[in-house]
Amino acid sequence: MHLACLQYNPSLGEVAENIDRANALLKDAPTNLDLLLLPEMAFTGYNFQSRSHIRPYLEPTASGVTTTWAQETAKALDCFVVAGYPERLVPAVEQNASDTQGSSTPWAPSPCYNSAVLVSPSGEVLANYRKHFLYYTDETWAEEGPEGFFTGNLAGLGKVAMGMDINPHKFTAPWTLLEFANHVLSSTASLVLLSMNWTTHADPDVFFHDREKPDLDSWKYWITRLEPAIRADRSEELIIIIANRWGQEGSILYAGTSTIIGVKNGYINIYGMLERASDKLMIVDSEKPPMMTARLLPKDYLQ
Repeated sequence: MHLACLQYNPSLGEVAENIDRANALLKDAPTNLDLLLLPEMAFTGYNFQSRSHIRPYLEPTASGVTTTWAQETAKALDCFVVAGYPERLVPAVEQNASDTQGSSTPWAPSPCYNSAVLVSPSGEVLANYRKHFLYYTDETWAEEGPEGFFTGNLAGLGKVAMGMDINPHKFTAPWTLLEFANHVLSSTASLVLLSMNWTTHADPDVFFHDREKPDLDSWKYWITRLEPAIRADRSEELIIIIANRWGQEGSILYAGTSTIIGVKNGYINIYGMLERASDKLMIVDSEKPPMMTARLLPKDYLQ
């Protein structure tokens, strides 16, 4: 499979500018990609302080500027595209009123979600995933997606599992539940998509001093949270794509380090890993040898 993820540093609230920057990174993208994954909240930025703060950037379900961009990009590159966006669920009565009156009705409270849209190479919207486990920043404006983690079939790619946060639920669930990793196992997925705005609590000056290196602390945490899927006895490799942004918004620091790996029986084939602070389109061919291979220590060794 030819797989790609886009990592960059979007500016908070600068949607048009962020789309231009993404397009610039994609201008030389090949047309033989199978899938392109973007981070969550791909074009809006992430660190919104309240629902009123994010209100101007909310998009109707799978029909706003992010979905339009994903559809155009999917058709141009002839590949599946996943991009995150802030969703406002517009009630049918409000939508109908707007259609008949020719103008928007006054703002009314309605469910909002941190969502990701999945689009086919022909531009068809295949799924709208709503983030199931919210981070503190999400809770200032979004509701928890009620449908759980996503599972679906993509033509030519097989069964896909998708999520946006692999922390314990609300940071109160037992660590050992490893909810998303076990969802991957129960879904029998062969491809995992993680669209994230993963943060780090590192000191910014220290963190950006090594800007050309990946953030291995974050990477190791991801691996730990995915451990059951990595250790699983399987005949075929499970491909995991993690698209993460980098940069800083206020006090929040993002870890970059977008990664594409293949896992099987405790081994981790690393096909690609970006730096903690770089704007790049990473493309890998999972049929070619990985850049390196790591292995989880056997459980009996750890005991």
